[in-house]
Formats: sequence, C-alpha cells, structure tokens
Amino acid sequence: MDQQPADVVRQHLAESEIEYDEPEPGIFTFSLPGERKQQTPVRLDIGPHALGVHAFVCRRPDEEFERVYRWLLERNMRMYAVAFGLDHHGDIYLDARLPLSMVNPDELDRLLGSVLTYSDESFNSILELGFETSIRKEWEWRISRGESTRNLEAFRGWLEGPDRSGESATAEAEAGP
Repeated sequence: MDQQPADVVRQHLAESEIEYDEPEPGIFTFSLPGERKQQTPVRLDIGPHALGVHAFVCRRPDEEFERVYRWLLERNMRMYAVAFGLDHHGDIYLDARLPLSMVNPDELDRLLGSVLTYSDESFNSILELGFETSIRKEWEWRISRGESTRNLEAFRGWLEGPDRSGESATAEAEAGP
C-alpha cells in the first residue's frame, strides 16, 4: 500500500535531518540552510490534488524593481520545478506545485534541492540589483566606524570601486546564471 503524501514528507524531512513544524496536518514549515542566503524559510502544503511549495527568498526590493523582476522572470525560463513569484507586497518567493501522485522521496529531494539552489544562487544578485543604495550606505557607515564588513564581502568589488550603479549585477543579469 502506498504511503500518504504527508507521511512521505514527514519521513523525508526526518531522514534528511531537517527540523520541521507541522502546525496543522499536512502543513510543514522549516528552513533550508544555505551559503549566500543563510536560511530559506519553506512551507509545504498538502492540498487535495497537489503539494504546494512556498519559499521566501527576499523582501520587496528598495529600488530598481523592474530590473529585479525582469531578472527573475528571465531566470524562471532556465529553472527546474520551481519559479520565482511575488506576493501582494512585492516580496520574492519560489513556488511550485507537485501532483500528489508524484510525492516520493526522490521528487521531494529534487524539489527541495531546487529551492535551496535557486534561492542561494540568486540571493546576492537580487540584493545587488534591488538594494544597492542601502548596501553602499551600510558599507560606508561600517568603514567610517571601523566596523566589520564580513557579511558584505560578496559585494566588496563594486563597493570599493567608483559608484557604478549596479554595473556588476547588470553584467551578471545580462550574462545569465
């Protein structure tokens, strides 16, 4: 007899050593650890026909919305299983639907791997495109006070150079991932 989708999810998360909460039957919340984006919050919802996957990537960009959203849409065309989307606030998510008949450990692994990969790989580019002014101000403030810039190291190249208005993000966006 086949396992119920919720049982498959519980077993997969436990075997993957992912700590999770199940606030309601069939709704799972947890975080996936990354490198660039330290944690990606994920919610799995088992519905009547599909498993929904919802992962928070980044809050609404402060600037250059069109550039960020265009970059996300272009990236969607090269991704497996998940796609970037926006909520009503403009916050950025990865979202997917998997038919319940496809809920098995291998598909869950591929799906959650896609979420983690795309969230982590895209995070710095999203920040560079949509938060350049804030990042630059934070960098300058820390430098002026002798504070650590460790968590801004990924942006050092364009932060230490002249104000290029996101030139490196633009080049990466045009080149693709």
